[in-house]
Amino acid sequence: MRSSNPVFSREGSFTRDSGYAGFGNTAQAGSPYGNNPYAGTPYAQQPQGQAPMTDEQLYELYNGPSAGPAATGRMTLDDVVARTAMTLLTLVVAGAVAWFALPFENFGFAIAASLVAMVVGLVVSFKRSVSPPLILTYAALQGFAMGAVSHAFNTMLNGIVIQAVLGTAAVFGAMLFAYKSGRIRVTARYQRIGISIALGFVLLMLVNVIAMAFGADMGLRSGPLGIVVGLIGIGLGAFFLSLDFAAIEQAIAQGAPQRESWRAAFGLTLSLVWIYMEMLRLIAILRGDD
Repeated sequence: MRSSNPVFSREGSFTRDSGYAGFGNTAQAGSPYGNNPYAGTPYAQQPQGQAPMTDEQLYELYNGPSAGPAATGRMTLDDVVARTAMTLLTLVVAGAVAWFALPFENFGFAIAASLVAMVVGLVVSFKRSVSPPLILTYAALQGFAMGAVSHAFNTMLNGIVIQAVLGTAAVFGAMLFAYKSGRIRVTARYQRIGISIALGFVLLMLVNVIAMAFGADMGLRSGPLGIVVGLIGIGLGAFFLSLDFAAIEQAIAQGAPQRESWRAAFGLTLSLVWIYMEMLRLIAILRGDD
């Protein structure tokens, strides 16, 4: 099943490279080919000038352990976890730099970093080959912007950042449990409905930004309507996580190259950033009377 997540749906993403040959061509003991382990293999691919293998060597070859994903250069869950940890660590360190280096009321650098991060994120999303430096650059820029924004929110509402982080972790844990337990199944219909809602949500937020630029207030980020919008935003972030989980599971099952774990880490980071920012805004609305 092909994911609708733009990070994972690029042509050539999460697919088996042609260089991953199978191991089923080796003749088995007792086969019509006798003791030649290269029988059935094209002559050009057979090693030349080597002495015939002994019975003991053949026994070790046939009864040895199969090559695992790490030995064949294929993506594993451990790879995804390690790359995601590196990406999130880069984001947090950059956020800490912005938190302590910038005055909380100075959003100029944060806005610039956010815009550049958006451009880098688009390049990573639509780039055919995986680029770890670009992914880490995105994490650093996005983390810098989030650090400045988080500092401003925390100055106005003490402790809100910890609440948003815990809320984001709770959403991630709940979605992971729901997906692994089968309570959420990423079907084609599920993806179509979720993507349609997400597109409508993004369009509505864009209209709201344009309206605010002209001095109009649609009330989408305050009051009861703001709470509803915030809950929908968090729900969409959870939806994106489910697409990430499905795409990662599919990639591992198909034997995707190990480097694709960076693409998976990027997708998870995007979803977590979305959830955190929506959680931060929702909590700010709920605590507006503090």
